[in-house]
Amino acid sequence: MSRPTIGGVLETAVYVDDMEKAHAFYSEILGLKRMVEGDRLYAYDCGPAQTLLVFHRGYCGEDVVTSGGNVPGHDTSGHGHFAFRISRDQLQPWRDFLAERGIAIISEVRWSAGGTSLYFNDPDGNVLELAAAPLWPNFLS
Repeated sequence: MSRPTIGGVLETAVYVDDMEKAHAFYSEILGLKRMVEGDRLYAYDCGPAQTLLVFHRGYCGEDVVTSGGNVPGHDTSGHGHFAFRISRDQLQPWRDFLAERGIAIISEVRWSAGGTSLYFNDPDGNVLELAAAPLWPNFLS
């Protein structure tokens, strides 16, 4: 039997302590549209067929039984990380926008492949990255 294919990453998740503070950040600062709002999670549209799940830390460790089946519990401690893809011409506008909003860029990395990443924190200390290609062999533009 041959290996089935993977179509990409559908969701990525981050865990936060204050859901409303997180919503203000992800909607007002990053401009993401919230698609789902609940006690345990918010789901945001962050590109075609891509979803950012913002989970309320400590509220997701137990399994959740739904009419469609059992969703296994999950949780994390510490700071998470994920990256958003941006085009090279958006690096300076993002630098300026984050500075205008009082959000410090904690690191800027120029990768040997030629890409650039801007790192900053969300209100819960999660490390977010805005990445302009090329970084990885599969992320050239």
